[in-house]
Parts: sequence; C-alpha cells; structure tokens
Amino acid sequence: MNLTDRVAVITGGAGGIGSALGRRFAAEGAAAVVLADLDADAARMVAERIGPVAHGVGLDVTNATQVHALVDETERRYGRIDLFCANAGVATGGGVDAPDADWERAWQVNVLAHVHTARAALPGMLRRGQGYLLFTCSAAGVLTAVGDAPYTATKHAAVGFAEWLAITYRDQGVRVSALCPQGVDTPMLADGLAAGHLGARVIAASGAVLTPDQVADATIAGLAEERFLILPHPEVATYARRRAEDPDGWQAGLRKLVRKLRAAG
Repeated sequence: MNLTDRVAVITGGAGGIGSALGRRFAAEGAAAVVLADLDADAARMVAERIGPVAHGVGLDVTNATQVHALVDETERRYGRIDLFCANAGVATGGGVDAPDADWERAWQVNVLAHVHTARAALPGMLRRGQGYLLFTCSAAGVLTAVGDAPYTATKHAAVGFAEWLAITYRDQGVRVSALCPQGVDTPMLADGLAAGHLGARVIAASGAVLTPDQVADATIAGLAEERFLILPHPEVATYARRRAEDPDGWQAGLRKLVRKLRAAG
C-alpha cells in the first residue's frame, strides 16, 4: 500500500493516533483523507490544519447506519475508498466488576464498530478487486491490558476478527492489518497515569511511550510491507512469543511487575 493518490478514511480522527495518521497520509500524497469522529468540530479543525485534501465529519462508530452513510458519501464524493482505518477505541479501567454499560460500550466501539466498517466498506473494495482495512487493535489484543478486563477482551476480539477478514478476503484483493501499539502518549494513557490507574502504570513501565507521530511512521512502514500485525513497539513481538511459549511464566512475570508497582504506591 502506497498512500500516493489514495483515498483514506480514519475514524477517531480528531486526535491521538487518528489525527497523526491523517497528517502522515496527507504528507505521503493522499488524494483525500476523511477524518471521522464523534466530536465533529474537532475533526473539522484537524482537517483544516492538514489542508485541502482533508475533510472532517461527525460519526458515531457504534451506529451502523452512520458508518454505511459515511462509506456511501465518501465513495460518491471521491469514487472509492482505498484504505479504511477503524481507529476509534475506548478503555474502561474496570475489572470483572465493571458495570455492564462499560462492557457494552467497549464491545460496541472496540469490536462491533469494526464489523460495521467491514460490512460497509467491503462491497466496494471487492467490486474493485482491491482495498485495505486497518484496525487499531492495541498490544492488548495480542497480550493483555492489566487493570482493564473489558479492554483486554474486546481488543483480543478485534485482532481475531481482523485475522478472519485477512484469511477470508486477501485472495480477493482486500488486505487487512491490525495496528497494535503499546504505550502511546495520548489522553487515554495520560489520563490513566494522572489518576494512578494500575493498567496505565504497567504500560508506562513495560516499554517506551511513543508519540502518535511515531505510531503513524510505523503504520506507513507496515502498510508498505502489507504486514498483518503492525507493531510500533518491536518488543511486543518478543512478549508475544514468550507468552505463547510459556503462558505460566509470562503471567508470573506480569504478576511480579504488578506487585512491584503496587508496593511502590
């Protein structure tokens, strides 16, 4: 995937990784970058800063009708969608006792929004015999997110769904990647650290905290190579191998880190 003259849609495009992807896609020569976000005004402001190739719109990714309308309008306006980045996501900071509403919100945003995306974008891509779906799934989707059970469960589901799509549609010209960064300097992590949440502290202690622009750089490289797993933090691949080879040892190591952080207050 080369971004030159491509039409890209990015959900969660008003900030963090989403806005960084928008800036980078434009710099790579994209023909159009559609930034969709629940905060429509913020999406439009980011688009204005990027320049004339960018267009900001409001979108609730949990609303299938709105997702289909976005795809239809983008294809009407630009003729096609080459790359759809389902980037919106939510964390809860809760455990098994998190309210049902938090579990449902995580399921709707972190999983079903990707299903809505696939249902809306695939028909056009399959007709053209080409297209790309990029899902932001988080390292939690291949490892775990200590302190956030809904996030862990739904991000694992997102990676599983992305893999199913990759196996099912790659031979029909549709490529799929799962973007799985670990710690990224976004409000999601910053707010968790400010509140002293255990999960955020584990992330900060587990490796480098990247900027959204660094994640965008890694994404460009991953798309160019059409890798299924795009890992801005290379150490995640090492962790995943250790986890697969020795699940008990992997869990013991995480428990040790959690005990250390709790003892430190």
